[in-house]
Amino acid sequence: MNPNLEEIWVYLSTSPLLGLTLTLLAYQAAFWVYKRCGFHPLANPVLISVAILASLLLATDTPYQTYFDGAQFVHFLLGPATVALAIPLHAQWPRLKAMAGPLTIALVAGSLTAALSAWGLGALLGGSRESLMSLAPKSVTTPIAMGVAERIGGLPSLTAVLVISTGIIGAVFARSIYRWLRIDDHAVRGFAIGIASHGIGTARAFQVSEQAGAFAALAMGLNGLLTALSLPWIMPWVERLFAR
Repeated sequence: MNPNLEEIWVYLSTSPLLGLTLTLLAYQAAFWVYKRCGFHPLANPVLISVAILASLLLATDTPYQTYFDGAQFVHFLLGPATVALAIPLHAQWPRLKAMAGPLTIALVAGSLTAALSAWGLGALLGGSRESLMSLAPKSVTTPIAMGVAERIGGLPSLTAVLVISTGIIGAVFARSIYRWLRIDDHAVRGFAIGIASHGIGTARAFQVSEQAGAFAALAMGLNGLLTALSLPWIMPWVERLFAR
């Protein structure tokens, strides 16, 4: 890095607003690219903004904690944003009640499939126990996934990476999969991506329609709750079953 630029960066890095500013600018640039690409799934703004920020931190040798000290306000806003998802859910309440039975079955099947399929594929590829336990909760939102991973013997930091990767992959490829399977109902689309791809998938669903977003938000919340309650009990049983 140019010495003058390095001095400027060192000075700016002491400001707690730097991380927040960089986050907002990176996402704004990523969304501009996303829009210019006709909202193509491969130009996912989360993926692009993560790449921009990671490259910047690496190029400037900035510790992640230094960046997060300024960007944590965005992290704080995740709580109110999650609570605000109740508004579109309320608007869909009549249909939610009508579909309660099928949604419950889909929730249980999707939650178990997301966890056990990841564990099974990792086991077939020879993954270590810590890696397998880090894979299992990959389809729920990061704070819950990290807590579950720690509880069942996984690595929370690895789980965080897997969660983000899962969300981005789901947001990128969900539309193509729905078309291939001929799934047109926005409620079904939203619920499926909410289970499989948590918050990033839910954000993508809201870009499609409010109904898809509402059902994705419901699935994200319920899947997080079900996973937190069930995996600590299920995974030891699965280990004992396949160790025989």
